Amino acid sequence: MPSTSLPASFVTGDLARPMDRPVTIAVLGAGARGSAYAELAAARPESARIVAVAEPHDPHRTAFAARYGLSPEAVFDTWQDFAAEPRMADVAVIAVMDADHLAAATRLADLGYQILLEKPMATTEADCEAIAAAARRNGTALAVCHVMRYTPYTVTLKKLIAEGAIGDITSVQHLEPIGYYHFAHSFVRGNWRREDESSFLLMAKACHDIDWLNHIVGRPVRQVSSFGSLTHFRASQAPEGAGDRCVSCKVEPDCAYSALRMYYGGLRQGGTKRYFTRIITAGELTETATAKALAEGPYGRCVYASDNDVVDHQVVNLEYEDGVTASFTLTAFTPLENRHTKIFGSRGQITGDGRHIEVYDFLTERTTVIDTSMDGASAAEGHAGGDEAMFNAFIDALHGGSPELIVSGIDDTLASHRVVFAAERARRSHSVVTLDTVDSRS
Repeated sequence: MPSTSLPASFVTGDLARPMDRPVTIAVLGAGARGSAYAELAAARPESARIVAVAEPHDPHRTAFAARYGLSPEAVFDTWQDFAAEPRMADVAVIAVMDADHLAAATRLADLGYQILLEKPMATTEADCEAIAAAARRNGTALAVCHVMRYTPYTVTLKKLIAEGAIGDITSVQHLEPIGYYHFAHSFVRGNWRREDESSFLLMAKACHDIDWLNHIVGRPVRQVSSFGSLTHFRASQAPEGAGDRCVSCKVEPDCAYSALRMYYGGLRQGGTKRYFTRIITAGELTETATAKALAEGPYGRCVYASDNDVVDHQVVNLEYEDGVTASFTLTAFTPLENRHTKIFGSRGQITGDGRHIEVYDFLTERTTVIDTSMDGASAAEGHAGGDEAMFNAFIDALHGGSPELIVSGIDDTLASHRVVFAAERARRSHSVVTLDTVDSRS
């Protein structure tokens, strides 16, 4: 078992004490997200070190252990096996399936781990509350991976608003264009296709965006309404002659959602499609592995013959304290591109796309363009620098004794998740939901 010599600050809950050694990290779930954070840790060995992994998928677990030189006693099949042992790291990165977040986060907080928790926090409001309670009673430094808060784009945007670049915010218009093939991969064929196995779409995909709107507006949400449904990815919309699998479908060449086009394209094109191909083949980027996955696995299914039930488009309307309003659109039916936002103020307007910020001033009638110059906004591209900035902030908070660097902590995340749950209640009940007056300023 790795020896970590945990400092007293982690026992007492006093997180303001710098460390004189690297923060030790256990990764629970060595899939795409867990592996991405491990790579970021490896990039700064002076302050972070991977010491353990728990991963049920053998090829992922074996490759991860080899990559980070882990001894057999630091490698576990499941997070439960890991949690059955005495604490062996400072930090647990929880990147297991959404339904396991409650049990994993509460157990590991009680064991004394600091926690980096992949979003969503949990799949029910009560479970989110339970995780927050566990973190508070243990003095846990818990950060949720709301990476959008940390991007250079967002930091610049917040600074402009705070400096009064457009006066007082009156309303916001925000679009998350999921992308047609991303939606087909993750929410029709993939792990987030069913509410009973993961969560509803707004939580699984867009809790980022609701949290980001809270962060930008900086006021508590008072009322919320929402509309949305599953209209296209269902059997009634299947083209005539469509088969159950793309490999044997007569209309596959003319289908925009062809799994063959997407995953074989990933072998040739790189980028986000290769990221998805790597997922379905467990990292083996070959024609043979791809063909086997398409013939036998869930990612080869026709999008009109899957067992998915999450909505494919949704709108959310928010009213904040002081009358500020926001409208949010979440949709599958777009190219894979950056989010688009317009922020309307009393003295001007900001238009942003995750990288570029255009500030229009009513007085001068001039537009100022700022390029925050980062990579793409998808997970495969590092979420516009958000992955690295968030992870580094968390490590710096612990290693440097600066907990204020965590800007996606318990209170802010709980407040924004409450809004997401309220929006889903509003959608299902066809009503306007009023929230309590818990302050979510951030």
